[in-house]
Amino acid sequence: MDSSADVVWQWLIHARKWPEYYSNSSNVQYENESGPILKSDTVFRWKTFDVSLISEVKEYVENERIAWTGKGFGLDVYHAWLIMPNGKGGCIVRTEEVQHGFVSRLGKLFFPSRMHAQHQHWLEQLAIQSKTGKPT
Repeated sequence: MDSSADVVWQWLIHARKWPEYYSNSSNVQYENESGPILKSDTVFRWKTFDVSLISEVKEYVENERIAWTGKGFGLDVYHAWLIMPNGKGGCIVRTEEVQHGFVSRLGKLFFPSRMHAQHQHWLEQLAIQSKTGKPT
């Protein structure tokens, strides 16, 4: 991405702003009010892939790494993001997710490319959104 790791990080931790640029997310609400951003141990509810999840931030290294669990009906998820400065003022962003449960198996069977396509879309939209500067 052309934006700095700090700017990209800010868009990721402002979870309530995800729906502004990532249409596969909605209704982000913090369970243990942590202010406007995700932090270590933040618990939040949200909807993605038409599934309501309750998530908890499990890894948090500022401007570098964030990961959360996600639990929903028939679904158990772990989603991680890694942000690495590229030495040219921008950064490399990597995201990975692992899922377990019958909803995950059904999704893989009926929509085999959906997860990859939506995460690629999130990355692309994050890159575009980050060019606007930090969220306010």
